[in-house]
Amino acid sequence: MRIVILGGGSSGWMSASLLARLMGNQLDITLVESEHIGTIGVGEATIPPITHFNKVLGIDENTFIQKTNGTFKLGIEFVGWKDPTSSYMHAFGQIGKDMGLAPFHHNWLNARSNGYKNDFWHFSLNYQAAKAGKFQPLPRIPNTRLPGIVHAYHFDAGLYAQYLQTLSTAWGVKRIEGEVEHVSLNKENGEITALRLKSGQVVEGDFFIDCSGFKGVLISEALKTGYEDWRHWLPCDRALAVPTENTSDIPPYTQSIAHQAGWQWRIPLQHRTGNGLVYCSDYLDDNSATELLLGQLNTNVIGTPKPIKFVTGRRVKQWHKNCLAIGLSSGFLEPLESTSLHLVQSGLVRFMKLLPNKSNYHAAEREFNRQSEVEFTRIRDFIILHYVLNNRNEPFWKRCRDMPIPDSLAHKIALFKATGQVFREQDELFTDVAWHQVMLGQGLMPEACHPLAEALSGSQTSDLFSSLETLINATVADMSEHTAYIQQYCRMDNPR
Repeated sequence: MRIVILGGGSSGWMSASLLARLMGNQLDITLVESEHIGTIGVGEATIPPITHFNKVLGIDENTFIQKTNGTFKLGIEFVGWKDPTSSYMHAFGQIGKDMGLAPFHHNWLNARSNGYKNDFWHFSLNYQAAKAGKFQPLPRIPNTRLPGIVHAYHFDAGLYAQYLQTLSTAWGVKRIEGEVEHVSLNKENGEITALRLKSGQVVEGDFFIDCSGFKGVLISEALKTGYEDWRHWLPCDRALAVPTENTSDIPPYTQSIAHQAGWQWRIPLQHRTGNGLVYCSDYLDDNSATELLLGQLNTNVIGTPKPIKFVTGRRVKQWHKNCLAIGLSSGFLEPLESTSLHLVQSGLVRFMKLLPNKSNYHAAEREFNRQSEVEFTRIRDFIILHYVLNNRNEPFWKRCRDMPIPDSLAHKIALFKATGQVFREQDELFTDVAWHQVMLGQGLMPEACHPLAEALSGSQTSDLFSSLETLINATVADMSEHTAYIQQYCRMDNPR
């Protein structure tokens, strides 16, 4: 099968590398990209599944960090989201120790109702390590069966694409430099047959992967698939991105800082810090947004802010005929929970599972689109959750608090409020613990806890909490400093 990928960047080269790595010479893979077309390049923060993607490609973790000027990420800190003085973290990994069918937060809720003062994150190894500036690979807490550190990465998305390009071309992927002038369609079935470039070169293929960004040159402009607009739930429609100088001590977590009409990201790399402002143009004009962003930076600016316009939502058909949309061409969810590159990864894995070995792939197409819709809507709900549970007074935040929300999210909120329970459905991305942290962090306290938690005596609960505190504190104390670990094992190759 001849597969043609339109567009480079992270999504294009992730597509090329995974297909080439897993399928080898069973596929003839060509990637078409133009050096004159820029990439968005804000996907520098990731979530833990990216570690599995790199392992499938055979990438050594320390080499990857060196090649991409990367750092390690233990979670996302949300500053000012509940109210202007609040702060909490969506920390990766487990919190506490579950007691049978009752998740640990029920023990914490029961203790809290009896006067316990420490917050929920007191029992998160990832949180305690992140705030202490510590990191090292740790699959389990020493001398226990308790899980250890769960991590993701911050990295330079452009360097990642370059690294994957090097691997892909070594595995047989052909790269063609050029811009598309015309997309040829089969007059009988409407499928794509070839791309004609401005140079006059014609690139034929059997299947096409659209990694052309927001434009969706193949999936939208050529095949006219629809787009589902979610701005009534996620009203932010603008972003500004600007790098600043790095800090001497690199924190192992992303920061998301709420402002009057949206939020600001802060992503620490080895050679710089990635910064950006996400905002709603109904409440903040572009000039005021630039002024706000530049006034919130904690190190010197490198370059000028890059504006980005977007519409949150998803392509109605992300696989249509012989074309698959990957990355921004498939839809856009603001990078609040660092899901952009994960959606590239999950889309590719889903495609590989359904990859047809003949021309009749309509059933696979329908199943891909069904699964993709479920994934996008569940991530959408998780992001909306941050906005709807707020106590801020600005007009933007009042709008978010008062807006109608999807029934699926309303059910989750109502269930947690009444019972303290969250149920993860099948392959849903975010874990129960992730939902617990955002709901509790945003101030949603359940009206009851599980009876199993109430069955523990005060002394039993005290012993449980004390042993967990001792284990976590001792483990964090013995861990390496994050910056020192990077300097020793994976210092950057390219301090650009």
